[in-house]
Amino acid sequence: MPPLPLLTAHQGGWDEILLVAGPLAVIAGLLWLADRRARRIGLFEEEGPDQKDGSGLTDC
Repeated sequence: MPPLPLLTAHQGGWDEILLVAGPLAVIAGLLWLADRRARRIGLFEEEGPDQKDGSGLTDC
């Protein structure tokens, strides 16, 4: 079995692809999570008091 540095040293570019795809996957996952949380917060705000002007104050 070859040593680990020989396995990761220019094996057709797959290791370089992982160096790019890994961080991109993390960023994509964080963006997905942030979008999901923002949509949930938006749903909770729609259930709240009637806000016509967006100020948060209701008409008396």
